[in-house]
Amino acid sequence: MKDKLILMLLLFSVFLAKAQQPSCKDVNKIASMEMQAHAKKINQNISSLTMASGNYQVTYYRCEWNINPAVYNISGKVMPFFTITKATSNIVFDLSHVLKVDSVVIRKRKLSFTQSPDETLTIQLPKMYSKGKRDSLSIYYKGAPIGSGFGSFIQSTHTGTSVIWTLSEPYGARDWWPCRNGLDDKADSIDIYITHPQQYKTSSNGLLVGTQTKGSSVVSHYKHRYPIASYLVAFAVTNFSVFTDNVQLGNVSMPVISYVYPEDSATFHNNTHMMLDAMRLYNDKFVPYPFINERYGQTEFGWGGGMEHQTNSFITGPSENLMAHELAHQWFGDRVTCASWTDIWLNEGFATYCADILYNETYHPDQLAASVKSNLDFIVSATNGSVKVSDTTSVSRIFDSRLSYSKGAFLLRMLRFTMGDTNFFKAMTDYLNDPKLQYNFAHTSDLKAHMETASGLDLTYFFDQWFTGQGYPSFKVEWNQDASNNANIKINQTTSNSSVSFFRVPLALKFRNATQQKTIIVDNTTNNQTLTTAVGFKADTVFIDPDMYIISKNNTTIKTTPPIIIPPPLQPIAVSPNPFTGTINFSLPDSGAQKVLISLFDVYGHLIATKTDVAVMKNQHYQLNVPLSAKAGIYMLQITVNGKSTSHLVMKE
Repeated sequence: MKDKLILMLLLFSVFLAKAQQPSCKDVNKIASMEMQAHAKKINQNISSLTMASGNYQVTYYRCEWNINPAVYNISGKVMPFFTITKATSNIVFDLSHVLKVDSVVIRKRKLSFTQSPDETLTIQLPKMYSKGKRDSLSIYYKGAPIGSGFGSFIQSTHTGTSVIWTLSEPYGARDWWPCRNGLDDKADSIDIYITHPQQYKTSSNGLLVGTQTKGSSVVSHYKHRYPIASYLVAFAVTNFSVFTDNVQLGNVSMPVISYVYPEDSATFHNNTHMMLDAMRLYNDKFVPYPFINERYGQTEFGWGGGMEHQTNSFITGPSENLMAHELAHQWFGDRVTCASWTDIWLNEGFATYCADILYNETYHPDQLAASVKSNLDFIVSATNGSVKVSDTTSVSRIFDSRLSYSKGAFLLRMLRFTMGDTNFFKAMTDYLNDPKLQYNFAHTSDLKAHMETASGLDLTYFFDQWFTGQGYPSFKVEWNQDASNNANIKINQTTSNSSVSFFRVPLALKFRNATQQKTIIVDNTTNNQTLTTAVGFKADTVFIDPDMYIISKNNTTIKTTPPIIIPPPLQPIAVSPNPFTGTINFSLPDSGAQKVLISLFDVYGHLIATKTDVAVMKNQHYQLNVPLSAKAGIYMLQITVNGKSTSHLVMKE
């Protein structure tokens, strides 16, 4: 036992493991381009955003489109298969009123329909359909999409060659095809047939299963057999150069197919390997690539960023960060899709985190610290703003680079620091594998539930502060040392926005002199919190959050003289059993009614278990239940009574 306690003291002197981010960081550029482009798409009345009726669900789409990149037009047929969820005699699809519907047919019978300026297509069914009724119909239409401006349906050129592409996030799918345009329904599968002139090639979702020549045209058939949201359906047509790489994912060798402009083929060939590295990393770190039975692809297009179309990301070029970012969306955004644009960070924050943290801590560890600092400076460049999107009618707010991308990613960085790696990645895996969420939609509350289950922590305070709340804390740490090199510490906190009066955080403090250093983790739970801790050497400097795990700004440390007045220490508290198995017991001294905070940390400073704000009476016996997931080893138990703290080294058998 004695040897283990000595080892425990040594371990606490190296409390933190450093996580990092890239130096050649593109996320702000990516987010800015995506925000600007999406924002141009909304220049019409979007008060409803989607007007499709809620009395049916689409199970399958068969899409047949005629596309000539030299002609700004689309024509064809969309055949939705659907299930009625509420008895009705009509169903409503989202569709731009500028596209002319020629007819709607069901088993050779033409149906009555109306198109409205509110971008809807209302179809009268042959009779009253009861709940559970399944059927299909065909919508024939044509026109020149005006869309909402930039992005949803674009005709352009590259080195003199015509190209047409689509991009539908967040509300643009209805600009060019009839569908359900909301975040409440995924088709189980989709077939896409594109008829185009022979000199061109197509790129779309899923697998290219065949081509058929018809006169001077070719029909390209893509098949996709995974659930898909309407905004993730896309195609592009031009004179693509196509090449295939294969990536080994476990026991599966999967094709990765690139569709690029011929003039850029060499550049893509030389850089695609970085995307393959990212795919292997995400495949191992989370769950297997979500569409492993089909393929992944990258398609070059002429926009200003990237778009994570399912199985086939559209990108402007093969930059390392952009490829890693859009690929990550196949897990976070495509496999599990945000159920509301309020929760867009579940798509963009996660993709940013994967590209900027996971990828770069593996491949660019020497560059990460500077990039984390750059990202953090960007987040705190304004004193307000929540990760939660308050106005989903504002595309610029949805795709806010500071909040939805960078702060969303940093929220995950803080969760990982708070929970520890094991619990964090288990929660991520469980979230992606949740039967109710996989290939479906999720809210932030769903992620929170998995984070709490994996860690055993109540994280309500965390999401109230960092997801719903605005701003950040600024810390002032006053400290000095006595003759025994014990540090007396006082922590004061102010906040940049009144929406959060106090941020509860695990705060790292690094004590250092020319030859020695030691980091301690303080669960900062109250303002003007005081504590005493053994440092073991005479420090000359204290750094606050040295590895930048917390969003904060304007932090200061002050070495005080005369010494900080620390309240009288707690009377000795007997902790038993030690070693413990599942629970830790102790009794409080006889000093009247008290408010108690109990926190258990592992050797890396991660919070393992806690009970907070518990009012108890004198001579109260207390018990802390430790999660079953906690491994055998050394822990630090911190007991705070009425603002006075004491720490105990304990061991789990």
